[in-house]
Amino acid sequence: MPALIPTGFTGRITWLGLVADRAAALEARAVTELALGFAGPEGEAHGGLTRPSCSRVTAQYRRGTTIRNTRQLSILSAEELAVIAEGMGLAALDPALVGATMVIEGIPNFSLVPPSSRLQAEGGATLVVDMRNRPCTLPARSIEAVHPGAGARFKPAAAGRRGVTAWVEAEGVLQLGAAVRLHIPDQPAWPHLGAARTKG
Repeated sequence: MPALIPTGFTGRITWLGLVADRAAALEARAVTELALGFAGPEGEAHGGLTRPSCSRVTAQYRRGTTIRNTRQLSILSAEELAVIAEGMGLAALDPALVGATMVIEGIPNFSLVPPSSRLQAEGGATLVVDMRNRPCTLPARSIEAVHPGAGARFKPAAAGRRGVTAWVEAEGVLQLGAAVRLHIPDQPAWPHLGAARTKG
């Protein structure tokens, strides 16, 4: 594994939430702290050490295959959330409506933070960034209920700004207002990335 380099960027947690029952609704409930175990935030419907594979990994697995859960948390940027809201024609967008686990302010271009970066909170709780979270249509219903006519505008407005998914590397507690330090892998971009993404 490449070395992790502490960056000059320290964010601050501005919002925390839990989705208690994903089958009932994607909407999260705001909380002031999250207890993190290796299976994710306690009480979070997206938690667990494993999960059934979904449409994001059909090139690797038949849908429903049990795989490691690297999507225990959905983390958004306060700055990017404001841009999404503006793109939707809203004054603000409640992160609860998109099922967010955490919102951080102070890290620029947060959705582009490299995979395997660490977000380490005061007290030691540490999250590993899995990858950029692509926007989908699932939040549309929750948004539409609060902002009639705006639900369908979420996906295009959130393109490239939907934040990241992450999993717990070190247990601990996340608290509202706590500082979070970004550590990034000391590794250059793979020079064959463009060719690897070209479909044959």
